[in-house]
Amino acid sequence: MASLVGSRVERKEDKRFLTGKGRYTADINLANQTYAIFVRSPHARASIKKLNIDKALKSSGVVSILTGKEIADDKIGGLIAGWAIRSEDGTEMKCPGNPPLAKDNVNFVGDPVAVVIAESLAEAKEAAEKVEVDYKVLKAVTSTADAMNGDTIHEGIDKNLCFDWLLGDRQKVKEAFDKADKVISIDIINNRLIPNAMEPRACVADYNAASEEITLYTTSQNPHLSRLIMSAFGNVAPEHKLRVVAPDVGGGFGSKINVYNEDIVCSWAAKKINRAIKWVAERSESFLTDIHGRDHVTHAELAVTKDGKFLGFKNETIANLGAYARVFGTVTPTYLFGPCATGVYEIPAAYTNVKAVYTNTAPVDAYRGAGRPEATYTIERLVEKASMELGIDKTELRIKNFPTTFPFKQTLVHTVDSGDYVAGMEKAKQMADYKGFKMRRKESEAKGKLRGIGVTSYFEACGIAPSAAVMSLGCGVGLWESAEVRFNPTGQVTVYTGSHSHGQSHQTTFAQIAADELGVPIENIDIVHGDTDKGTFGMGTYGSRSLAVGGIAIVNACKKIVEKGKRVTAKMLEANPEDVEFKDGEFIVSKSNKKKTIGEVAFACYLPGVRDEMKSPLPEGDEPGLKETSFYDPSNFSFPAGTHIAEVEIDPETGHVKLEKYTACDDFGRIINPMVVEGQVHGGLAQGIGQALYENAEYDETGQLMTGSYMDYTMPRADNFPEFNIGYTCTHATTNPLGVKGCGEAGAIAAPPTVMNAVIDALGGQEVTMPATAEKVWKACKNLKKSNAKAA
Repeated sequence: MASLVGSRVERKEDKRFLTGKGRYTADINLANQTYAIFVRSPHARASIKKLNIDKALKSSGVVSILTGKEIADDKIGGLIAGWAIRSEDGTEMKCPGNPPLAKDNVNFVGDPVAVVIAESLAEAKEAAEKVEVDYKVLKAVTSTADAMNGDTIHEGIDKNLCFDWLLGDRQKVKEAFDKADKVISIDIINNRLIPNAMEPRACVADYNAASEEITLYTTSQNPHLSRLIMSAFGNVAPEHKLRVVAPDVGGGFGSKINVYNEDIVCSWAAKKINRAIKWVAERSESFLTDIHGRDHVTHAELAVTKDGKFLGFKNETIANLGAYARVFGTVTPTYLFGPCATGVYEIPAAYTNVKAVYTNTAPVDAYRGAGRPEATYTIERLVEKASMELGIDKTELRIKNFPTTFPFKQTLVHTVDSGDYVAGMEKAKQMADYKGFKMRRKESEAKGKLRGIGVTSYFEACGIAPSAAVMSLGCGVGLWESAEVRFNPTGQVTVYTGSHSHGQSHQTTFAQIAADELGVPIENIDIVHGDTDKGTFGMGTYGSRSLAVGGIAIVNACKKIVEKGKRVTAKMLEANPEDVEFKDGEFIVSKSNKKKTIGEVAFACYLPGVRDEMKSPLPEGDEPGLKETSFYDPSNFSFPAGTHIAEVEIDPETGHVKLEKYTACDDFGRIINPMVVEGQVHGGLAQGIGQALYENAEYDETGQLMTGSYMDYTMPRADNFPEFNIGYTCTHATTNPLGVKGCGEAGAIAAPPTVMNAVIDALGGQEVTMPATAEKVWKACKNLKKSNAKAA
């Protein structure tokens, strides 16, 4: 039987999705269901003086209208920050309450203050217009850079500061900088992004009065964690009386990790009215209330010798949390950002200082890459600038500072188990025809265009584990993953996974893994996820963890199946268990022709009795059935890495930036399905390039979102991209049995600095902030022309 791992197996999911047979939350309709519309604050910061629902209650079709008073009276808890971060001085972070419905104050445009529940969506909308809220508008704080100087948003939180966090050694960094021949400094902005998944958020909540159970269908990346938070912190229902189902989910990118106000409110309200409630966000609500990503203001410095060796690094960052701290909101700019800030390089001394601030904007949390794109952009812009100022080729400077022996102990936290950064660089240069760039630049100049080339070498720590490490860093739960593998008597296999698939192709790749481990045809394997009532407790999908953590749980459960199968086979064939080998779906007694297929063994496991001459094949002490569970807690993160190279051509007359070439050479360890990995890299690159050239969430001084629709928020389109040139090197991870590393976020991590380095190279080193819009680039071209004229 040929191995399926490493093969380009076509996605099992595609037929269902391409024929319109996917089942998303918005497709779910329950008997006698009602419809919810949320009344949201039009102001970024205000106190609620009075809320009047009398007119709205008389509106046609209204079933109920609930406000912050009712939810507070019922002692329903609010949304939480999942990671506790300590400041440099040892004090705990300061987190304000985040009620599901605002009762006294609102803190960003879109903050919900009431929910209208009606017989139809149209009636709910009409009634919501009649809810009267008298606000006392207060001055909003919207600027990341100036947040600590603005009015205090939340009572008791001075300077709007959640924490002032340090990682590293300031004194060692000072000593390193004192020895430097040159210090490279940079001021950068990591622009705020809005995830914009294809499927807006939605939920359908149902209450069963007979069993006293609530079922919540929702667009979630981790339904088990949602249930845990809603039960333990939200007091919505005891955990055994709360079922959370995440059916097909049309993209998440981190925005669907969180438990949201609507999930809690609709679940609570369904019990109050004893009817099902459906809510589906309109796109405008998604823009306003989905968590946003990035939003850092950073000053960073790199100490170097004249021949290009890196001596020290320091980074002072202000990170915007938005109005409230959410589940991954506090860890994203700290332990997901700080340890990666020195990149792939050997830098003897380093520190990262992050001040996390509150503003009257939508909450900021994990977005594809979650901290690692911000870190990579910081170090790679510094390295590129160092290359220009030192006059050393950008690839040679990087190679000079790469570690060459592994495991490699970083200055900040991580021990990278495997890698070959030099091989990745050399292959990327070959793929991109790096040597031929000068000729291509001349050809562009002959057409009156400016051409630039940008390089990024990145690594990331993904998997968001092990539990012992993350809990010591402030995580509220362990981040293991679980799987259950269940053989049916007739030989089909069901794999229950705690990971969640919302575009990652788990039904294909997880089936490939199980098929290889068990020797069962892939068409006989079904992957089940997304339902807290099915399978074991799991921690969901984010941080490129589903394969490196969830996939290994499946492997381990399969190995337990095989071990039991050996014992059963030995009993059936009158052999010693240690003499039974397993290969390609068969249990074979060594040095004999005796064997049983795994299907025969599975059937035998369901025959525990004695009838006539047939006796149970189960060894004494083994229970009937063939089902095994595994909880996998890895010993380390996984560390994908690579080098990306981009070329851009700029029209100085218009400022238009055309991405001409993009090369990505990544090390993802052992690849399970090359076709799926290519799709993940393409998606990540599209989002990373979007950040570099197009996307930016912008608020005005009053806290109004100026980019609240696709008319103002520029999403990249297919014709904005060249054909991506994708390649790989491979060093297996040493900390998991498959040797795999995450792949889902690499493109979003590497693309922003790669593209911006190319743009700035074309502009002769002039700094341009992301996104590099035509207006910004056009102005830079004018400045470049003036500078060249003066030099002449």
